[in-house]
Amino acid sequence: MHRLLSGPLSIENLKIKITGLPASLQGTKLVQMSDLHYDGLRLSERMLEKAIAISNEAEPDIIVLTGDYVTDDPLPIRQLVQRLKYLQSRCGIYAVLGNHDIHYPHSQTEVTDALTSIGIKVLWNDIAYPFGTKLPIVGLADYWSREFKPAPVMNQLEPTQPRLVLSHNPDTAHILQQWRVDLQLSGHTHGGQIVIPGMGPGVIYYRKFLRNLPKKVRRSLPFSRPQCLEVVRRWEWTQGLHKVKQNLLYVNRGLGTFPPGRLFCPPELTVITLN
Repeated sequence: MHRLLSGPLSIENLKIKITGLPASLQGTKLVQMSDLHYDGLRLSERMLEKAIAISNEAEPDIIVLTGDYVTDDPLPIRQLVQRLKYLQSRCGIYAVLGNHDIHYPHSQTEVTDALTSIGIKVLWNDIAYPFGTKLPIVGLADYWSREFKPAPVMNQLEPTQPRLVLSHNPDTAHILQQWRVDLQLSGHTHGGQIVIPGMGPGVIYYRKFLRNLPKKVRRSLPFSRPQCLEVVRRWEWTQGLHKVKQNLLYVNRGLGTFPPGRLFCPPELTVITLN
């Protein structure tokens, strides 16, 4: 998508405190990318190349990818991994899948196999230990899949054990409150795409406007279908860092874009330092 419709790439730098983080992991650096929607329309090659270059310049310990690598057709994943193979990190690259990555019955296998072919570890209700047992990474199945069952995974970890959780849809933070989650990394929302400064995502006000219109009129308006308006239930978690009871949630605005584009909501690459 043209830069005028997406905006320039924004680099977000965060420092996150992890209670009980071992001294040996102080200063651990993560890079998060999300929602690439690589299909020849929603993400320009130039922006993707820039994001990869900036990620490598950050010299991260790990890179995490939080879903929606394609839009519907999974075939572009074959070209995408030829770009992602240039990503560099000390302890590997870990990924979860999003709802668009499982759109067709064969999509999950196609996307998983392509990412795995370049050494990216795809977590689907799995736990990874890139830093040993002192800081596991939990990767959950997509919230909209039939396999989103966090209990068997989360219950494998002791409550005193710090952990990071990768979950594409930020709505899962509500369910995950019953477990310790030092930092949940999500995407899915594209930050709301159109943001009203000082007020938040425009979709909140668009929904209120639609409710006051007759059904016939509503159906004729763009982006009025339930699947467009109900991308998430908790629009207050559309982007940025949030406290969810005792847990922390960070929502990345993503790199890709859907029409009509972005306004006051630039695409994002996130650099996170743990302390």
